[in-house]
Amino acid sequence: MKSATLLIAIVFVSSFLEMAAQATSEDQLKETITNLDAEYFEAYNTCNMEKQAEMYAEDLEFYHDKGGLSTSKQDLLESLKKNICGKVTRELVEGSIEVYPINGFGAVEIGLHKFHNNQEPDAISKPGKFIMIWQQTDSIWKITRVISLH
Repeated sequence: MKSATLLIAIVFVSSFLEMAAQATSEDQLKETITNLDAEYFEAYNTCNMEKQAEMYAEDLEFYHDKGGLSTSKQDLLESLKKNICGKVTRELVEGSIEVYPINGFGAVEIGLHKFHNNQEPDAISKPGKFIMIWQQTDSIWKITRVISLH
């Protein structure tokens, strides 16, 4: 009887420790992706094209509900420079980021953000949903896919 109780206790403690380690790992992943999101959109808001280019993967796919699909990293960067720089800023809806690991690849980030057009300062910005797929190679994270919905 004592050995069965001890076995149950060991299994319970082992399961608890595994869940705690997984929660810590998921918390660390969320912190990493949240920081990367902030880093990317700081570059976006300040028109740091070099930093934006550095954070995008070469095989980037950018899906925009209004603009369609872009599969050219260079075309996307040129469009951002021409249409966004100095005109539009992005604001994250605080607390909206969700992060999910993709085993052996990286992570999925889902959240809400607003865009403010300085050409229309009185326009009301409504939150839109975004999904970004992040790939980790060694310690380097790159944005491989973006879905932007407004």
